[in-house]
Amino acid sequence: MGDNLDDLVTILRERSQHADVLIVNGGLGPTSDDLSALAAATAKGEGMVLHEAWLKEMERYFHERGRVMAPSNRKQAELPASAEFINNPVGTACGFAVQLNRCLMFFTPGVPSEFKVMVEHEILPRLRERFSLPQPPVCLRLTTFGRSESDLAQSLDTLQLPPGVTMGYRSSMPIIELKLTGPASEQQAMEKLWLDVKRVAGQSVIFRRHRRTARADQSRIAKPPVQPDVERAIHRRFIGFATFSRRCSIAGV
Repeated sequence: MGDNLDDLVTILRERSQHADVLIVNGGLGPTSDDLSALAAATAKGEGMVLHEAWLKEMERYFHERGRVMAPSNRKQAELPASAEFINNPVGTACGFAVQLNRCLMFFTPGVPSEFKVMVEHEILPRLRERFSLPQPPVCLRLTTFGRSESDLAQSLDTLQLPPGVTMGYRSSMPIIELKLTGPASEQQAMEKLWLDVKRVAGQSVIFRRHRRTARADQSRIAKPPVQPDVERAIHRRFIGFATFSRRCSIAGV
């Protein structure tokens, strides 16, 4: 969305009729084009109030850093009258929440590091209190090098999967990613089954979870049972293939 008050008010009112939750990121700064708080107040048909405690917190923030707070920063402590204050422990713009029609709206500053902290420590706990949220699914991953998808599947398809659990493959030869995905209630059974998956994958495994490919491959080079000279050669070919593939993608091949 652009920095237009009427457009912001319109979209907030429209979304409030359909969404249960809306997170608005950005527009809480001290400048004239930071309009999120005013848009929320206007959408609700109410005025703005000064949050005295946050104003003092901002003054303390600047004082501790040996700086004088510009008067324009006062705007960051002005919230819609009915808003619930949401703390920002790592910045000068606080967040807030308002209820508009059926929708609970959260407003956060646009700085990614601040947004992440506020979501983890302020927004998600509120959502868990308000809604009955299922546990997130479990996903176990590993990546192999050199074996074909059909070769791996021939052995893995014989494994008995727990209820609701699926085995997935993502192929970009000579790399195959294996993913075992299922409900959190089956995590213990999945962990047990994962031992069989790793056994089938054997020496073709180059990394697990979210480790970077090259770094994980290097960690295996330093560890037999594959002879170091052979594995270094594999590593050079793998890096060469990855570089070639990237160049082909850029060139549109």
